Amino acid sequence: MTVKPGIEILIRDGCGFLKGARVGAVVHPASVLPDLRPTADALSEAGGVRLVSLFGPQHGARGEMQDNMVESQFYRDPDTGLPVHSLYGETRRPTEEMMRDMDALVFDLQDVGTRVYTFIHTMAYCMKACAAFGKKMVVLDRPNPIGGDRVEGNLPVPEFRSFVGLYPIPMRHGMTVGELALLYNSEYGIDCDLSVIAMEGWKRCRWFDQTGLPWIQPSPNLPTLDTAAVYPGTVLFEGTQNSEGRGTTRPFELVGAPFIKSRQYADYCNRLGLPGVYFRPAYFRPTFHKFARDLCGGAQIHVTDRGSFEPYLTGIASIAAVRFLYPEFFKWRDPPYEYEFDKRPIEILCGCREIPDMIENGVSPERIRQSWQSDVDAFRRLREPYLLYE
Repeated sequence: MTVKPGIEILIRDGCGFLKGARVGAVVHPASVLPDLRPTADALSEAGGVRLVSLFGPQHGARGEMQDNMVESQFYRDPDTGLPVHSLYGETRRPTEEMMRDMDALVFDLQDVGTRVYTFIHTMAYCMKACAAFGKKMVVLDRPNPIGGDRVEGNLPVPEFRSFVGLYPIPMRHGMTVGELALLYNSEYGIDCDLSVIAMEGWKRCRWFDQTGLPWIQPSPNLPTLDTAAVYPGTVLFEGTQNSEGRGTTRPFELVGAPFIKSRQYADYCNRLGLPGVYFRPAYFRPTFHKFARDLCGGAQIHVTDRGSFEPYLTGIASIAAVRFLYPEFFKWRDPPYEYEFDKRPIEILCGCREIPDMIENGVSPERIRQSWQSDVDAFRRLREPYLLYE
């Protein structure tokens, strides 16, 4: 059975409470129906709904901003003439002026199940704006592409709250955007007028390639489901001066640096015995970003058993391997990072100082995994009332 995303349910049921409303929509290239028709087109053509504006998250409403931390600006959509407001530029949240001519804001972004992926924080800011300016918030739910049954990682502490961690949820949270919206609204006091349009046919154990839906990259450096699978861990390379594979055709699957000896590095990582993963020695030459045009040694991370694979632990262990093998070359990245100008990017990504400290102190992967188990247990209890799917 093909999963029916929230936008399909909304259109099928005649848009219900949006009839007669002036609507804004937060969209990107993956905001489509199963027949690939864009959400914005579907809303424009829906009888009784007046689409008045679009909003673009990080990478833009068209997904055209290649790198991370590259801001987008206001423009008018060339097809519809609608104003397109940037939520990753001068401001990261809708302003009162942006929302003045709206009754409701529809959010339809494909997420990738990772805390530091900024779309879920854009959603939280949209919810806050709706609460502040008296607008309705409608979240159209979509699958968590890496499944909803696995949870992994520590809960960020308040000191390291940021745009890649507004609320204390684990790196791999195992929730959909609709479920997160319900949790945010209730547990963190947003209290907006919220409606979540649930999917039909999705179960927590299903990965995106089991939904029957077309995969469209939600951002330029998440081209495949394979990328999404490793992203909750290898995104941590953004907090180092090593390459996370940007500028290659396999971002986040390839990691490395010019000083790394590929076979030595891959062999060391494979001897760690991390579950469900194999490190294949690899060389690559990024076309942009870190080490642009330089030959890098490293590894491609292949998921061999996604049921047992632990991406966050794998990312931590693969960074620790670089530091252990090449201590004279390894460096953390300096600020700024995602609008944070004082704290180290690795601390922002991990949501704490303890994980980087454990990397520096050579703590074993098993002990690192044990360090967040109580956080995982607590979060599973917290999220339970907000889960919409079996």
